[in-house]
Amino acid sequence: MAQEVNNPGILVHAADDEAASLDPAQVEPGEAGDTIVLQVYDRLLDFVPGSPDPQPSLSTEVPTLENGLISEDGLAYTFPIRRDVVFHDGSPLTADDVLYSWERAMTMDLPEGNARILIDNIDSMRVVDEYTFEVTLKEVSGSFLNRIVTSMVASIVSEEAVEANGGYAPGEFSEFMATNVVGSGPYRFVTWNRGENMRLEVFEEYWGEPASLDVRIEIGGDPDVRVLGLRAGEFDTIETDPSFIADLEGADGVTIYQEGLLLEPIHIGFNLRINEEDLPDSDTIPADFFHDPKIRQAFNYAFNYEGFLQGPLAGFGALIPHYLPQGIFGWDESQPVYEQDLAKAEELFREAGVWEEGFEVSVITEAGNLFALMGLVMKDSIEDLNPNFRINVLAVAEAVFDDAHASDPVPYAMWIKNADPGADPDTFFQDYVHPDGPWGEVHGFRNGYQEADRIAELIDAGAVELDTARRAEIYDELTRLAFEDPMWIIGAQEGVTMAHRDWVQNFTMQPLWPRPGLKFALFDK
Repeated sequence: MAQEVNNPGILVHAADDEAASLDPAQVEPGEAGDTIVLQVYDRLLDFVPGSPDPQPSLSTEVPTLENGLISEDGLAYTFPIRRDVVFHDGSPLTADDVLYSWERAMTMDLPEGNARILIDNIDSMRVVDEYTFEVTLKEVSGSFLNRIVTSMVASIVSEEAVEANGGYAPGEFSEFMATNVVGSGPYRFVTWNRGENMRLEVFEEYWGEPASLDVRIEIGGDPDVRVLGLRAGEFDTIETDPSFIADLEGADGVTIYQEGLLLEPIHIGFNLRINEEDLPDSDTIPADFFHDPKIRQAFNYAFNYEGFLQGPLAGFGALIPHYLPQGIFGWDESQPVYEQDLAKAEELFREAGVWEEGFEVSVITEAGNLFALMGLVMKDSIEDLNPNFRINVLAVAEAVFDDAHASDPVPYAMWIKNADPGADPDTFFQDYVHPDGPWGEVHGFRNGYQEADRIAELIDAGAVELDTARRAEIYDELTRLAFEDPMWIIGAQEGVTMAHRDWVQNFTMQPLWPRPGLKFALFDK
């Protein structure tokens, strides 16, 4: 008997969080607004399911050296703009809108937004003609197309609509754009009932394959509410993590989707730039504790990766090299990964001179999620190895953790979170490995790296290398250097675990899209 479909004609998605803004110039990467921007705006290039390579979107071609749309010196990129595109207000999209959108984000440069990736890379932009846009970079970039052009901050807004509603100014957010949408994507914005739901409807004049279903996003439901709602057929799709599986496995009418890996590895950071007076009173480690690579290696060898994978992650995940997630250019199965080796951990702790005396150290994390569970796995791993070792897991409210995480220097020796997602290896190596990168400076990587200049040289070279074979060699060497001199414990790359009703058709996800990696326009029921 055919299954009765609830809410025909509309996809009901239960989200775990609410957007702070709908403005591409303001949304924070990884935040709920990023997901909405994906549905309602277009970019010059975009990702499609099953491929890590950007594909044509508003630009009819992907620029390459071969097709002449990248200049011989690798600095100028030309984008031929699609001619049949209209915004949700009916106005035509031209190269002027592209220039306006990028200039707007760069001028506003909001602290919560992601405009710095445009500002830091772009030297100049110009409209060649009504349907041709050209960008000149400050320096050659091997990641410009798949890291920057596809980012949500690079979404194209309607110049006419923005100017009719206050325009923009440096450092000021737009109240109109934060709560309204005038894009060209497959959905148009309808209503936003704060704290309850958001409605999107099919944009019938969309230039590409039209969406089949309107969308209602139910906001911020408790995990138990989402699970019960899916089982009851009130929701078609819900945001999940591996902890949901036990409550959904075998549920009538529910499918669990388990393909691929999220591009947000869960990691524990080592702080090499500690003010001892900031540490919890119970901590006994000196300020230079993690300067010794043997200490950092020992922590990595002691960690129970299999216990974390099979326990909190319910088997959905993979071990990865430092610092290159599977699904990203340059990853290769031959690259070294840490696995638990207690004998090796003991050997390194002894060589570092801490085995007999022991130590006590605290790690801060958000309470009630996978991060806290990773902390407990580390605690058990280290304390079982030696009774003189003690790990204090400080599981705190999200706001408390965020304050500590944003401090410079961080007032704890260790913390647990997931990486920000990226579409290119340069993102991960700049942020999490480079001695002078964002975390390299905050955590003082240069205090501990044995070959800091070599690591910096390779990361900088990979960022500008356009030859893909040479670029892959660079990142392969970096994974080996970072393995020997780790600045993180990478617990695992979390597996994709999504749940939906059986009546949802064409369900797929792409981890390169903003979390949860879904484009509702692809679905039907």
